[in-house]
Amino acid sequence: MCGVAGFWASRALSEGSANELIVRMTTAVAHRGPDGAGAWFDVEHQVGFGHRRLAILDLSPTGFQPMPSASGRFVMTFNGEVYNFHEVRAELERAGLAPKWRGSSDTEVMLAAIEAWGLESAVTRFVGMFAFALWDRTERTLQLVRDRLGVKPLYYSATPDGLCFGSELKSLRVFPGFDTSIDPTAVAGFLRANCVPGHRTIFKGSRKVAPGTIATFRGARLSPHVTRWWNPAEVAREGLEHPFTGSAAEATVELERLLREAVRLRMVSDVPLGAFLSGGVDSSTVVALMQSLSSRPVHTFSIGNESAAFDEAGAARAVGRHLNTHHTALTVTSKDALDVIPRLPTMYDEPFADSSQIPTFLVSQLARRDVTVALSGDGGDELFGGYTRHVWSPRLWRAMEFLPSASRRMLSAAVNALTPGQWNQVFNRGEAFLPKLRLPGIRMYKLASVLASSSPAQMYDVLASHWLPGDRMVEESLGVAVDTTTPPWPMPHGDRDTVAEYMMYRDLVGYLPDDILTKVDRASMAVSLEVREPLLDHRLVAFAWSLPQKLKVQGTTGKWLLRQVLHRHVPQSAVSGPKMGFAVPLGEWLQGPLREWAESLLDESRLRRDGFFNVSLVRERWRQHLDGTRPWEHHLWDILMFNAWHDEAH
Repeated sequence: MCGVAGFWASRALSEGSANELIVRMTTAVAHRGPDGAGAWFDVEHQVGFGHRRLAILDLSPTGFQPMPSASGRFVMTFNGEVYNFHEVRAELERAGLAPKWRGSSDTEVMLAAIEAWGLESAVTRFVGMFAFALWDRTERTLQLVRDRLGVKPLYYSATPDGLCFGSELKSLRVFPGFDTSIDPTAVAGFLRANCVPGHRTIFKGSRKVAPGTIATFRGARLSPHVTRWWNPAEVAREGLEHPFTGSAAEATVELERLLREAVRLRMVSDVPLGAFLSGGVDSSTVVALMQSLSSRPVHTFSIGNESAAFDEAGAARAVGRHLNTHHTALTVTSKDALDVIPRLPTMYDEPFADSSQIPTFLVSQLARRDVTVALSGDGGDELFGGYTRHVWSPRLWRAMEFLPSASRRMLSAAVNALTPGQWNQVFNRGEAFLPKLRLPGIRMYKLASVLASSSPAQMYDVLASHWLPGDRMVEESLGVAVDTTTPPWPMPHGDRDTVAEYMMYRDLVGYLPDDILTKVDRASMAVSLEVREPLLDHRLVAFAWSLPQKLKVQGTTGKWLLRQVLHRHVPQSAVSGPKMGFAVPLGEWLQGPLREWAESLLDESRLRRDGFFNVSLVRERWRQHLDGTRPWEHHLWDILMFNAWHDEAH
């Protein structure tokens, strides 16, 4: 794993000035690659590439970047891993297309494949996570390429001095003329999604390269031509039109085969390797298969919490004991949170308010003491129906369809009549006949908003959002920018399976890359740890979309088929608890040890001076949170993270 940066200057730079600029851009992301740095500059065309190296494979100098191809036509700076590069190398050799190899890195194989087959044909052969820049001397084009699901980040921006790009916005901000004016539409999207969604960034003049695309630039000041080389809509459509027709037992066998291969590929490393283990279904499945492929105990890492309602440490220990892993755990306290919070604005470069960013950073920091690579279970929820909205929303929508809108509003008001604390008491007293939910009061508060939805799409927007349009928090529309690819089916209405599939698709193309993968990348790379996600192998994604919905959600149980694989290795009792999702007791912390810090950022005079938000609404919800009337911690965390970032960035 590495950090990349570079530019295509529109004004002439001397070689010395260009190299100095490249060094400054890559130094800004030195945490992504502490093992070495490289710079390359084409004086004739004013193109410069930089690289920071985290050495994982081929630790010798032959793996250094930026790297030219064998013929010299192409130059690449690359962040990520191509796990099947041995197979690609062998294919090149069989076809007589291999150059004289200089080393054993995946970067060299990628360049050879691009020379032999062309960029788009080559990249479709790669199994991995990657973001890279490619300069073509012959065609005089700069191409920015991002992996299928957006595991690795890549940003770009046009300035008066030319085009710049990098793994993080830190590098772009070093480039002359970078526009730091804030995009109000991005602020609105952030308040809905707790991250800046879609192709935008918090800055007006910069953009993300979309997952599964190639952005081709033919001039330093020209807009890119974007080609989609992997299309999630096509993958989903193919799976839905040609579903898996075997039995549940056959599906379990096939899923385990694909999982085992995905895990095996991601265990290849020339440095120490381990895994995150929360005790949940996803990470436990990954660790179980890792252990079955390893001749010695896998090193696993987990985070516990001093608040029992949020603590998964016991489940992680139980799974680790059963699998005989070498397990290390850390209990998160409010002091740990206080220590991490000042680092978050710099770590994420732009406002980011998924509060699980705190334990994600801490478990990454814990793992980095012993390993350089860690496998995670990210992606299981999106592919196999793991979120509450995948299980309950289709049922709820089917019931709501028969209720007039007036009746829905009355029911919403009735749900809102009780405070979240009172709803917690109701569920505690009715545990014999009510569904078992973690933090039911908060979920009932969300239900009140969902009942006003007029379509499954609107229901998803409510469920996946914090601040809603009716809050009038900012002047801009609070619409969330989602993947522009149209879902591969008509807008769902009553069919439960279609509603669930629609929500899973929205999660795959939006929530996963914008929130989950961004969170993991920044938190892990802040401590120079490479994290690999075997559940996001694109072949697994295709298989998951071919599965009938009944193999994903059965009754009130999500990830049913994934659980069948896990239960072959770990007893059901060890992973039967409610889903935690790396949560922290944020509400309690804001009422207690974080209160003074929060009050300083939510100060009325400060809010009025900055002018971003509806001051009276922020202050009202802060008061309600403090007196326990309503649990507004996630809404408030958005404002807190924005203001903390704004203080750091300006």
